[in-house]
Amino acid sequence: MDVKTGLFYFFATVLLLAAFRVITARNPVHAVLFLVLAFFQASMIWMLLEAEFLAITLVLVYVGAVMVLFLFVVMMLDINLDGVREGFWKHFPLAAVVGVFIIVEMSAVLLAGFPNSDAPAVMTGLGQAVAATTNTKALGLLMYTHYLYPLEVAAAILLVGMIAAIALTLRHRKDIKAIDPADQVRVKWADRLVVVKLDATQAAPVAPAVETTLEEKKA
Repeated sequence: MDVKTGLFYFFATVLLLAAFRVITARNPVHAVLFLVLAFFQASMIWMLLEAEFLAITLVLVYVGAVMVLFLFVVMMLDINLDGVREGFWKHFPLAAVVGVFIIVEMSAVLLAGFPNSDAPAVMTGLGQAVAATTNTKALGLLMYTHYLYPLEVAAAILLVGMIAAIALTLRHRKDIKAIDPADQVRVKWADRLVVVKLDATQAAPVAPAVETTLEEKKA
């Protein structure tokens, strides 16, 4: 057994243990942390398969964004664990049947193996350029050449979805002190400047009478 195979078995073992602890941990924060560990192990397995783009994407998107958000949400929520555990054994038979069904399907696919493709190995043009580069560079060449228009359409759909989400959640409140930029552009000097006329000279104020002290009265 070479080093690559040993690393694969090590990462796979840690991945299975972390996934098992995700569903058996009593503390939700511990379950989220075990899920982060499982994602890291899956990323390492993809690195062994020379799929570095998928590995980095898994770490950046799921571990760096999604799971951090889940962790903060779980830590801020006051989850009643007693209420969550109620009805576990009631739904356990159905969950066991579904789990066994999934295991049988995955075993049938994995034990049968993946037959080799009969596609010809002749590559010309872009195919040769893709084969001579790394996984990430090959993906970039395909995305920005053959799949450029679908990529632009997907970007436009995401932009429309983002704008629609902002428009649907935006609510105008009367107690917010906001300034309209259009009003700022159309403003005139007379709306902001008030000229107050004052006399050039003013009479000097009259000095108040000085009260005599007790010593002056005695003198």
